[in-house]
Amino acid sequence: MNPFQQLLAARATHVPIGTWVMSASPIVAEAIGTAGFDWGVIDMEHTPLDMMEVVHLLQAVGNTTMLPVVRVPWNDAVTVKRVLDAGAQTLLFPFVQNADEAKAAVAATRYPPKGVRGVSGTSRATRWGAIEGYAAKAEAEICLLVQVETAEAMAQVEDIAAVEGVDGVFIGP
Repeated sequence: MNPFQQLLAARATHVPIGTWVMSASPIVAEAIGTAGFDWGVIDMEHTPLDMMEVVHLLQAVGNTTMLPVVRVPWNDAVTVKRVLDAGAQTLLFPFVQNADEAKAAVAATRYPPKGVRGVSGTSRATRWGAIEGYAAKAEAEICLLVQVETAEAMAQVEDIAAVEGVDGVFIGP
């Protein structure tokens, strides 16, 4: 089970507290990670973060107890593949409007035949090929969160949340 899913499952005994990482500085991310937060959103949607900066932030936060949640800039399979290959395990998809968009998000995080994620045997996610059978167990290691931000999406939130593979719904901007 993904560590963020474990955190959510344990919320009856511990309410997880999180924050947003809006800086491209690994030093800032590492400092935030040591401040006692359980999770932190590395925001690609409203920051100019590029992929190498995301990798550096994941490396910095990896030295702390804070779990990183990468908010991708859009529900785009190519970007999602790159973020997953960079080692992110928990993704937040912004502006999901309906169940079909939630299904597209799930498909972007799954290898064929369940989805459209491209296979790379030597990426940071596979620890450069050191994780034996990564493709077979990757799905279990990924936590997929969607964000509903409009009245239209709120009217469909139950259908969105019911999509197989969606682990949680953030409500609001």
